[in-house]
Formats: sequence, C-alpha cells, structure tokens
Amino acid sequence: MKALVYTGPNSLAFRDEPNPVPLNDEVVVKVDAVGICGSDMHAYHGFDSRRPAPLILGHEAAGVAMSGRHKGRRVTVNPLVTCGACDFCLDGRSHLCGSRQIISMMPRPGAFAEFVRIPEQNLVEVPEGLDIVKAALAEPIAVSYHAVQLGLKASPRPASSLTATVLGGGAIGLGAALVLAMSGCRQIHVAEPNRARRETVRKSGPFAPYEPGTANDPKDGSIDLVLDAVGADKTREAACRLVKPGGVIVHIGLLPGSGGVDVRKLTLQEVTFVGTYCYTMVEFRETVAALASGQLGTLDWVEQRPLSDGAAAFKAIDEGRTAAAKIILRPAS
Repeated sequence: MKALVYTGPNSLAFRDEPNPVPLNDEVVVKVDAVGICGSDMHAYHGFDSRRPAPLILGHEAAGVAMSGRHKGRRVTVNPLVTCGACDFCLDGRSHLCGSRQIISMMPRPGAFAEFVRIPEQNLVEVPEGLDIVKAALAEPIAVSYHAVQLGLKASPRPASSLTATVLGGGAIGLGAALVLAMSGCRQIHVAEPNRARRETVRKSGPFAPYEPGTANDPKDGSIDLVLDAVGADKTREAACRLVKPGGVIVHIGLLPGSGGVDVRKLTLQEVTFVGTYCYTMVEFRETVAALASGQLGTLDWVEQRPLSDGAAAFKAIDEGRTAAAKIILRPAS
C-alpha cells in the first residue's frame, strides 16, 4: 500500500509500505479521508518520543471496513485502543485506561495510508447522508465535545447564561465553539492570531473571533468558561487572566511546558481548572450523530488534498498558509 511515513524531524516520505495484517479482534479499514492533527505536527517536528521515526502518523480517519460485521460499510475510526477490563474501561471512562494505545503511536501504525488496522469495536458506522470527509472530523470534534461537556458540568450556571472564550481557532478550538453553540451558550469568543483562520471561524457560526493581544480582547475577569485549545504558556496565562471569579478553565492543548497558570488567582477566586483528554466511546458516537444531524453546522471549513501531497500540506500548516481549520488527506485522490 501507499503511505505517508514520518522519517525524521520535518521529513515525510510518500512510499510503499506492507499492507496491515489484522489480529484476532481487528479489521482493516480502507481509508478514504484522514485529518492532520496538531499532535501529528508535534511528531513531525521531532518533539514526540511516543512517535519515533519511521512511523505512519494520522489517527483522524474514516473509510470502508474490509471485513467483520461492518464489511463494505462506511465507518469512522475511534483511534483509542484500550484494554476493556480495567476499572476505567468497565465504568465507561476507557479514555483513562492505563494501557491505552492510539494508532499513529508505537506500536500501532496510523492512518496516513491506504489501509489501517483497528479493533472492530472501535468502528462507528457513518450515517447515510454524512459525507466521508466530514465523518473524518468525528475524532477531533469528539475531543471538543468531551471538553465542553466537562466545562459545562463544572460551571455553576446553565450554558444559556454563560460567556465563553475559546483560545485557538484550529479544528479543536472551532469544534469547541460549535459544540458550545449547539449547547446554547450565550456568547462565544474565539482567539486566533491567524487572520485567515479568524475569517474561517467568523463564517462558521455565531462567534466573535479576535486577534489576541489587541484591543478586541475580552475584558480581564469577564469570562465564565475558558477553553484552552492550544495549551501554551501564553494561552494558559490568557485563560487565567480572562476567567471570572468562580469561573471554569478547561485545558485541552498538549504543547510542551507548564507555565502561565496563576495558582494564586485560581485559589483566591475559586476558579475551577479542568484537564481533559480524548472522549468516551459514548461521546464519540454522540459526536457522529451530531455531525450527521447538522447540529454542528455545514462543516465546510476543511481543505482536501491527496495523500501524495501530504508533505506539502504539513509545510503549509507549519507556515500558516492555509485558512482551513483542518486539512484532510485523501489516499485515493
């Protein structure tokens, strides 16, 4: 099969790789669409020891099951592989499983390829009428969905009375804004430094995008719910500055570093700081249903490229030369 292989820092090769061989509980999926995630970019830069070269990256995939009970049907892939037997798995929080694996991390090759192997239980059928490219957004938007649910649960007031700010206008940030809108949030700001991406955010829903560090910043201490979809020192500092007393910060991003958290403010003003990781399988299914029902908008904020153009797509993201919140690679294109 053809695959896009991470071969070293800032280096990708489109080349032939062996076809995946499924184990007893696995099936092979013919990949039709796969998104480039921020974690793929992190690995591409050589900063992720969990993704050593050479490795096929990519975990936001949808395609057609080649065997099993879904054979011949369109499916989207939950890339999180868990043990199914620990306390977390048994109580419905499998994303916290101590032995969890994710495709695109060793020892599981990812989906920047014509085919990928995955446990059959990780597949969700794509509802009729949902485009396969939009189905590939299930994974990143499920991350957003889980984060928003945690934030709303921790907030003392209903969504309809909340002012929220999302830091970052990429797929996770825009996804969080869309889920907030679906949940009835009163006002939604989105911080994004890239002008083209701000325009994409503006067109995607009832949002107030702004360039951080300008006069358009929300007033300090004015935000009920802040979702940090970047996870950098500067965005953690901004989250702590923006949040109201008694408000909530949800930390989604996974960039390196731990600075920027104002522990004194969190303590004196009883701010709730929530970490969030992935999603439950129930939330993944709910996200697919929301995508199919149109509750998350038209989802036309993606750019499609052939998998063979993957290296150029990575460079375009690196250099800020795309307005799209997500680039989707198409192995068959």
